Amino acid sequence: MASVLVKRSGGGRAGDMLLACVTEHGSTSHPYLRSDELLKGAFASRNLADLVHFLSSLHGRYPGVIDHAANRTVEPEARAWFTRTIDAFAIERNLLARLAVAVGPLPSTPGAADSDTVLRAQHHAIGMLAQSERTGCALGAAMALVIDWHTLRGPLAAAALRFGVDMPDTVLTGAETIHELANGVGENDALRRAMLFGAEQIALQHHGLCDLLEARQSARGVY
Repeated sequence: MASVLVKRSGGGRAGDMLLACVTEHGSTSHPYLRSDELLKGAFASRNLADLVHFLSSLHGRYPGVIDHAANRTVEPEARAWFTRTIDAFAIERNLLARLAVAVGPLPSTPGAADSDTVLRAQHHAIGMLAQSERTGCALGAAMALVIDWHTLRGPLAAAALRFGVDMPDTVLTGAETIHELANGVGENDALRRAMLFGAEQIALQHHGLCDLLEARQSARGVY
């Protein structure tokens, strides 16, 4: 079934729609990432450890979304963006690895088997998007990941502070650069629809991850 975003992608510029999509459907719109339970509550350490381990599972491996998407993209301006972004996200991947060591083991949680099933499904879905043969889909997924990563860095910074890990400034491009890139490559209708689909699906996967983390926090309760 086509998404609502793709159905209405015939109007408006691609960059505007892509940013709106990630803001509306991604982690930015999820209240858990700004909650006291995650950031500074009595059990914030284990909740942040959960987030670090689950993000590491989705995006801490090489090759990842950006690496795969670069191999599926031929547009010159997008290729230039990937050249910078591959190296920039390698720094983020290194940060995840250091945080995963610092936070210790994944917190024991009732229903962990169900969580594993959901995580495997998310990892599969994200991998399919990043390696899609549909022109523009992988590019949209990569752009959405970078946009949403700036939000995810907030709780990662809280984890770094709590567990004593030095956190470098990100060198990932900001939303304005991606907005311009999307406008430039998204003039073709078919490519724009595919790009917006890839972006929307990555955003939804990140939102779903926040749902999962919040559910795990609730399952652990106050014990």
